[in-house]
Amino acid sequence: MSDSAADQSRVWLITGCSTGFGRELVRAAVAAGDRVMATARRPEVLADLVDLGRGRVSTTTLDVTDSASIEDAVEATLAVYGRIDVVVNNAGNLLFGAVEGFSMDELRSQMDTVFFGAAEVTKAVLPHLREQGSGTIVQMSSMGGQVTYLGFGAYHAGKFALEGLSQTLARELSPLGVRVMIVEPGAFRTQINASKILTSVPEAYHGSVGAFRTAIDSMRGQEQGDPAKAASAIVTAVHSDNPPLRLALGGDAVDGIRAELASRLEDVAGWEEVSRSTDVTV
Repeated sequence: MSDSAADQSRVWLITGCSTGFGRELVRAAVAAGDRVMATARRPEVLADLVDLGRGRVSTTTLDVTDSASIEDAVEATLAVYGRIDVVVNNAGNLLFGAVEGFSMDELRSQMDTVFFGAAEVTKAVLPHLREQGSGTIVQMSSMGGQVTYLGFGAYHAGKFALEGLSQTLARELSPLGVRVMIVEPGAFRTQINASKILTSVPEAYHGSVGAFRTAIDSMRGQEQGDPAKAASAIVTAVHSDNPPLRLALGGDAVDGIRAELASRLEDVAGWEEVSRSTDVTV
């Protein structure tokens, strides 16, 4: 790539690039002519992406639960490329089990990765984006950031928190030229289902949470979403002049989120009289 072309290309910092969306996002960003700092807890597993990038992909260690690792990865990206234009908070895992069954330590561990890790990476990059007056923060949420399913309570807690933080951040950053996009995929053929962490399911929930676990286990490798197509859609949105605050990916996400929003509106309308009756009467 010539120096002038490099100056015009975006620089991406992506967490969790060893598998799934992260790996495909590296490929999609490179295909769009951009440059990438691909990260993982073990960056040696990313060697094939470096080869693919032909000088446009670098790698470094980033563990989103380690503050020093986050700061080092941001500094490494700036040292290699001189700037950061897009940060993608993609690293994550899935804790599955009934709310009554998982321990508080398990819940905190889930929140550390899904929420606090993404928040800390975001905060580490924000001063640089503000200073240059441009950039995009991509938060990899889930349709599970709006729609809930049995056994996903800890995961939903993390994604709901991430969406609340990110929507607020979008409003705070808008006057400063920095954009935020929340990505909400449905079921995609990544490793998250196969590698989910299983916690206790008390006997009372065997017929509900236990049965749902059996159902989602049967979906492994059969999910309707294609991660490569998702990555391409994300890159297209980042490159657009007017990206959405929320980008649903997959027909199941569109249908599920639409139904959830309709249900919320129905509750608001159905109880509006009672809700309004609590105002102070003048």
